[in-house]
Amino acid sequence: MIDPLAAPRLRRTVRAVILDDDCVLLCRFRPPHPAVPHRVAGIWAAPGGGVEPGEQPLEALRRELHEETGLVVDADPPHVWHQELAMPGLEGEYDGLVNDYFLVRTARFEPRGAFSDEQLADELISELRWWRHADIAGYDGPDLFSPRDLVRPLAALIAGDVPSTPLLLGL
Repeated sequence: MIDPLAAPRLRRTVRAVILDDDCVLLCRFRPPHPAVPHRVAGIWAAPGGGVEPGEQPLEALRRELHEETGLVVDADPPHVWHQELAMPGLEGEYDGLVNDYFLVRTARFEPRGAFSDEQLADELISELRWWRHADIAGYDGPDLFSPRDLVRPLAALIAGDVPSTPLLLGL
């Protein structure tokens, strides 16, 4: 039985909003990834992943980007978005998820990380793709985006409006 007075157990993750002009690099997560709702084909989200015990967030971000995309980030990117999601039973041990997003501007590259195709599949990543902002705004396919309102905060970043403190995102 869960103690309602206990502090929630949150899985901490870091994600990179990787921008090249008006395009953003996104990963497609497929079911049974916990972020993919029932009856949804997939979720397009920023590359990244969990912060391991004892690991600093930017250290985790660099590791995740190297594994998934091959991108090497030397500078400390700005922390632009923060998201907290209630997801009881996440991975069997968490009550929710905290996503911290960092802005990485780069020239377009072909994403190919240290992970093999099999390792990416084990992470439930089925594709990496550059998306134009207009294509996200006009998308009417079977997948969702994370966050659901990605178009709005992404437009601000593309326009050069980098928040001085992280913007709190919804679902």
